[in-house]
Amino acid sequence: MKKNLVISVLMTIATTILLGIIYPLVVTGISQVLFPKKANGQFIEANGKIVGSRIIGQTFTSPGYFHSRPSAAGNGYDATASNGSQLGPTNQKLVDRVKGDVAAAQAENPGTPIPIDLVTASGSGLDPELSPAAAAFQIPRIAKARGISEAQTRELVAKHTENRQLGFLGEPRVNVLELNLELDKQFPGTKQAMTQ
Repeated sequence: MKKNLVISVLMTIATTILLGIIYPLVVTGISQVLFPKKANGQFIEANGKIVGSRIIGQTFTSPGYFHSRPSAAGNGYDATASNGSQLGPTNQKLVDRVKGDVAAAQAENPGTPIPIDLVTASGSGLDPELSPAAAAFQIPRIAKARGISEAQTRELVAKHTENRQLGFLGEPRVNVLELNLELDKQFPGTKQAMTQ
C-alpha cells in the first residue's frame, strides 16, 4: 500500500512538472520563435500607438465607420469575459434585442436584406470580422458620413475581403478594425472620431 502511494505521489509530481511547466514553456518558446506576432496578440498599430488586435473585435459607433457585429462578451468585446449571450432563440430578451437591431438596420438602409451577422453575436463575443455582405450593407451610411462615393467605399471593402483559407475553410470575411483604419488612411480629411 505504501509503495503504491509513493508511486502515485511521484507520478503526480512528475506529470505536473512535465505537463504543467516544461511542455507550456517549450510550446511558448517555439511559438515566440516561429510566430512572434501571432503569439503576442496580433496587435495593430496606428501612428506608433496600439489601437487594437487583429483577432479581438471592438465597438465602433460613429456613422463614418463600419460597425462590428453585436457582442455578448461583458460590456462588449471584453476579452476577459469571452462568451455568447447564452440566451435561447425563444428568450424574450434576445428576441427584443434582435428586433431592435433589425429595426435600426432597416432605418439605416430601408428595403435592403439585413445580413444575419449585423444582428447576432458570435459564440465568443469577440469576433473581429464581418461577412462581406454585412460590410456592403453599411457602405451607403459610411459614404454619406464621410462625403465619399459608394464606389470608393466598395473598393476598400473588396481590398480587405479575405477569402476562405486554403480555398475551402471558413467563409469570406472582412476585418472591421483594419478596414476602418484604411478608411482613415485613404480619406484623412474625412476622419471621424474613432470610438473604441
